[in-house]
Amino acid sequence: MSARPESDGPPSSARARGLTHVHPADVSLQAALDAVADPVRRAILRELAGEPDWARACGTFDLPVSKATRSHHFTVLRQAGLLEQRDAGPRRVNRLRRPEFDEAFPGLLELVLREPPAAP
Repeated sequence: MSARPESDGPPSSARARGLTHVHPADVSLQAALDAVADPVRRAILRELAGEPDWARACGTFDLPVSKATRSHHFTVLRQAGLLEQRDAGPRRVNRLRRPEFDEAFPGLLELVLREPPAAP
């Protein structure tokens, strides 16, 4: 699995330089399936799908997990090519990589997004 450079130029901070974005074309089917298998990650994807690019910071998601676990889920999604992240001041914002992921795995993301949210 190789990482491709970010499309928006060089990272703006030391923290951002630690981000690795994997293009969906470089992700195995198993890694993509593993990424969408978790209900918390599916919830993140559903929320991002309803927002404009770069509108949601990681801390704005209401997730039933600790901060460390939240960070892990975002990392898994980024490594599977499902989202791209960048720093905007103190916040890390997200973009769902829908067109790129759909090209690599046609129909998979649509199935995930159509799934109704789990009942509380």
